Amino acid sequence: MNLRVRVLYCGCAGGRHWYADIDDADDPQPDDPFWYVDGCATQSQALETACGELLELSSRVVQGDQLCRVLESV
Repeated sequence: MNLRVRVLYCGCAGGRHWYADIDDADDPQPDDPFWYVDGCATQSQALETACGELLELSSRVVQGDQLCRVLESV
């Protein structure tokens, strides 16, 4: 599994903030990531939060755990 972090700036009518998610780099549809965070005040905050979660998810994969996507865990 090849996980990746994506960080996006959202400057829409709902306010300006940063979003980050973690998904499989080979997934052609980035609409259901393994993890996400929304509403970060800065790019650094979004990136630091995502990298911490990426480390945790990577550890789980190494241990043989199956990762669930966000929509699967609802």
